[in-house]
Amino acid sequence: MVEDPYKVLGVARDASDEDLRRAYRRLAKQNHPDLNAGKKSAETFKKISRAYGLLGDEDKRRAFDSGEIDANGESRGFRSHAAHGGFSGRAGARGFQGAEAGFGDIFSDLFGGRAGAGAGTGRARDYAMRGQDVRYTLEVDFVEAVQGAKKRVTLPEGGVLDLGVPAGVADGQTLRLKGKGSAGLRGGAPGDALIEIKVRPHSLFKRQDNDILSELPITIDEAILGAKIKVPTVGGYVQVTIPKGTSSGRLLRLKGKGVVNKATAKTGDQLVSVRIVMPSDIDDQLAYFMTEWRLKNGYNPRR
Repeated sequence: MVEDPYKVLGVARDASDEDLRRAYRRLAKQNHPDLNAGKKSAETFKKISRAYGLLGDEDKRRAFDSGEIDANGESRGFRSHAAHGGFSGRAGARGFQGAEAGFGDIFSDLFGGRAGAGAGTGRARDYAMRGQDVRYTLEVDFVEAVQGAKKRVTLPEGGVLDLGVPAGVADGQTLRLKGKGSAGLRGGAPGDALIEIKVRPHSLFKRQDNDILSELPITIDEAILGAKIKVPTVGGYVQVTIPKGTSSGRLLRLKGKGVVNKATAKTGDQLVSVRIVMPSDIDDQLAYFMTEWRLKNGYNPRR
């Protein structure tokens, strides 16, 4: 015996159309065969679909409530509506047409995709479903992140993805590859591949927004007398002038040697922090010279 459709959907007899739709949507998602394995789930889903197919159509619901048709949609012998073009034999073709539209809309809501050919017939397995997004992590070198690179990602299942790492990509940023995720079902669009970028630390460089920070060790004589020194950048070495009397901590700015900002099309700078490194061995000559110099020119930078 077919159960009372109101009980199947768990709604009262005076439930509104929206109450019916909400109840069906919730139960369909809980019991859909493609989302829940098992014979029991499939049978439950059929009952839910049959109940909503009956109550989701205004004419069929009215006929059921008045006793003209049973829970199967079969006529109980009342023919008065047939003479007026209402129901004929079974519960009337128009009722099924109304339910078709309702099923199509709900499947679209439930599964986020276009209802496939036949979804409107109430056959639960005929809708199109978009494929799932897949997530991967890709490690890149610091210089690759700044300048951009072509990389190949080997997937756990053995496939490969070729992608271009854009110049200026940041650590933790996610790249989206459209249509490179799991295949869709029944003609649905494939999902996307989401690649999270992990930038390896560099021994010489650090990133601060769109600027690159580095440190430059110099000798005491270079600090006092000045010098021209080759400084490493992500694009290779450049020559930098160290002014006479340079102190530790002084910042030298290398314009345009930082990270490109895609949004503004501007490139940051490289900020070079000078660090004076004393010789490991202070010989007698240097010690004597500094002693004489201090007696004549001593100063207190902490004053």
